[in-house]
Amino acid sequence: MGLNEKPLSTLHEKSSYNLDDFEVPTGREEQWRFTPLSRLKGLHNGTAAASGHVIVDVDAAPEVTVETVGRDDARVGKAYVPADRVSAQAYNSFEKATVITVPREAVVAKETVITLTGSGDGAAYGHIVIKVEPMAEAVVVLDHKGSAVYADNVEFVVGDGATLKVVSLQDWAADAVHVSHHHAQLAKDATFRSFVVTLGGDLVRLSPSVSYTGPGGDADLSGVYFVDAKQHLEHRLLVDHSEPNCKSNVDYRGALQGEEAHAVWIGDVIIRVAAEGTDTYELNRNLILTDGARADSVPNLEILTGEVAGAGHASTSGRLDDEHLFYLQARGIPFDEARRLVIRGFLGQLIEKIEVEAIRERVMTAVEAELAR
Repeated sequence: MGLNEKPLSTLHEKSSYNLDDFEVPTGREEQWRFTPLSRLKGLHNGTAAASGHVIVDVDAAPEVTVETVGRDDARVGKAYVPADRVSAQAYNSFEKATVITVPREAVVAKETVITLTGSGDGAAYGHIVIKVEPMAEAVVVLDHKGSAVYADNVEFVVGDGATLKVVSLQDWAADAVHVSHHHAQLAKDATFRSFVVTLGGDLVRLSPSVSYTGPGGDADLSGVYFVDAKQHLEHRLLVDHSEPNCKSNVDYRGALQGEEAHAVWIGDVIIRVAAEGTDTYELNRNLILTDGARADSVPNLEILTGEVAGAGHASTSGRLDDEHLFYLQARGIPFDEARRLVIRGFLGQLIEKIEVEAIRERVMTAVEAELAR
């Protein structure tokens, strides 16, 4: 059970739409022990004034339907039930939800871009549902920017044989606070590809999760983050295998520089009794570039069946490899340039997986800017 006081399957059982079912976190709970609660600006205890604004703008592919709906829409909250107090606060506080539907068997050639722009001093809450009907294929980009104190839930509902590829870019202003849950529900033979890029913000806590409702589902979760001085960037993943013959792969990489730069990565994978034939692996790697930076990385794997195709996890945190740097310097490359090349290669292996060219180039440009500091 590692650092947990009880099994993962028990730790993640609690979920409710009712805010009162969750106690206000104190920081001693397993879910919150790495998060600096004082920097959440009241999102965790209900003291945040809901006077901020996050504008949602959608540039949709022609085949895609975009709707703004009320809280009573039957599609909202169907795939995901809040699993902690901030998620429940967001669910109970949003006024309008955005629902995006990719019709059955549609193969969408153009990505749908959802831009979320924050403004205002108070907190804002949101909810997005992206539904991909059976045998359809789509690419969706979530682009977060501006200044905000924002909590939201995003539901990805992927139908039988459908494919959804998502890029979520957290490029907030330096003072932003963002706490978000991204949940993907995969039906029979569904494919889900997620790529998370977290660069901006004072505190960002993103919790991607995956569940399966039929056999044959395939989830790939990748992420890149670059943490600067005093930033807190936290990613908490959960893959819950409850159906047979499903796959999941997790690969997150981060670089940290500056005093009090703090990265947190938690990777939880549960393989339940019925999930025979599961094939899963999770990996987190961190490069600590300067003194004063800290990375906490905790992979957890709970297997409740003896019939798995494969299961494993790994985590590493450390400094640049002196041998790599020496190899480059021995060939006439100055130290600073050698350092940039090694870091660029470390992160670039994952960034190359981003299929949207404009986003891929934007991320590489942002990483170059970080390395130039």
